Amino acid sequence: MELVKIRRDLHQIPEIGFQEFKTQAYLLGTIAKLPQERLEVVEWRTGIAVKVLGSNPTKRIGWRTDIDALPITEETGLSYESVHPGFMHACGHDIHMTIALGLLEALIETPIKDDAVILFQPAEEGPGGALPFREWLKNDKPDFLPDVICALHIAPELPVGTVGTRPGLLFANTSELFIDLHGKGGHAAFPHLTEDMAVAAASLLMQLQTIVSRNVNPMDSAVLTVGKLSAGTVQNIIAEHARLEGTIRTLNSESMIHMKKRIEAICRAVEEAYNCRVSIDYGSSYLEVKNDEKLADLFLQYASKIEGIKAIESKAAMTGEDFGYFTEQLPGMMFWAGVSSAHGLHHSKLEPDEKILHFMPNFIHKFFSGL
Repeated sequence: MELVKIRRDLHQIPEIGFQEFKTQAYLLGTIAKLPQERLEVVEWRTGIAVKVLGSNPTKRIGWRTDIDALPITEETGLSYESVHPGFMHACGHDIHMTIALGLLEALIETPIKDDAVILFQPAEEGPGGALPFREWLKNDKPDFLPDVICALHIAPELPVGTVGTRPGLLFANTSELFIDLHGKGGHAAFPHLTEDMAVAAASLLMQLQTIVSRNVNPMDSAVLTVGKLSAGTVQNIIAEHARLEGTIRTLNSESMIHMKKRIEAICRAVEEAYNCRVSIDYGSSYLEVKNDEKLADLFLQYASKIEGIKAIESKAAMTGEDFGYFTEQLPGMMFWAGVSSAHGLHHSKLEPDEKILHFMPNFIHKFFSGL
């Protein structure tokens, strides 16, 4: 396979969650060009599951890649820039998919003992494809459900050739947060006849900031960020509606439950204080990614012995990843893979170094051979 060409082709057609129609068609077309004798291919919505039959299987080893993109306008200036205005593979899923295709080719050319399953999963960035994909596999295609599963995520800040992971917790629990406040608008000269949602939203925003500092155990870690606050229409009309948009991140599920209870209590108090109606939508919520300790240790030991690879033990991060729905029920492991980009994840100028494509599929293939 010409992996660099494939990556650039995929980079040009970014699509958001459950709308990856061109992406799925491209992947299916590429898979169809490979020898089919050892392959079984099934589709799920805009996703794909591919099984490669092993030489003497006793289990199924899984690899998961995400396939969706982000609603970001690309500013790289690359010759193979996104042709879908307003959308970009700004999280590196084009790299992830290409590595998965390279791994698939390696598994076909040099079969391992066990069956291998590669999952091309849609909607990682939202609304979340891992959980429904997992449940479909369990209920409808159990012979495609892996017994153990692995994945990677590009790390722009790490050099190419560096990989990192850790036993146990790698990524946090995450939840989106959308809060709408509804009151009574009116003329700016007659505030006593209105219920001002700009004021109510400002008060709510400040109160939300006390949750982490005063309601979360200081020995724990949590984040509540409101990244967007909007209210009103013009300068001389009192706002009838306001909206806060943010994110919640915790290192354990109990803290997430507790924080949501506090958010709801504060919102009820704001309703009373400002005579308004408040509604909460938690959007997409993802479980923490917990690496199987033995699997992560085995990976780090393996990587440290490979020439040209530097293996490091990563720190846990507040990053969110719906791969946690796989590791919730299956022994699994995700690792960071360096791509030497000056710009980080979700940045409009993210430019991963394509040299990762030259060695990563075979690196994973060899790891699978030893599992």
